[in-house]
Amino acid sequence: MRELQKKTALIAVLLQTVLNITLTILAMILVVFLLKKTVFIFDVLLIRNEEVTYFYLAEGILVYFLYFEFISLIIKYFTHDYHFPLRYFIYIGITAIIRLIIIDHENPLTILLYAMAIVLLVCALLIANHSNIRGSEELD
Repeated sequence: MRELQKKTALIAVLLQTVLNITLTILAMILVVFLLKKTVFIFDVLLIRNEEVTYFYLAEGILVYFLYFEFISLIIKYFTHDYHFPLRYFIYIGITAIIRLIIIDHENPLTILLYAMAIVLLVCALLIANHSNIRGSEELD
């Protein structure tokens, strides 16, 4: 029985190491994309003399924030004892849906469904934050 526990602990450590390495590689890739998107935004805003549509620029900025949020999520994973906080996934979902509204704004019914999804995610965020506050009060 004790040998089985040692083997399962070894497997858990091995899998945790693989996960940490792949998340570090993913973070580096996301940083490269974030830097490329930064150069793109500066190029569109400062260097190009051509007219840029609001939707095109807003989409680029929202994609920039998505990269930023994913990098923040990975940082929180390493700083919170290898745990992803739920609220960061909700932030990413809200940002992604806002990006969809900006890109696909032709059908009013689709926009209404996206807006309802955002309201649902905000409610989930309120519930998650409320339960986090109550949990920290119980620990004090």
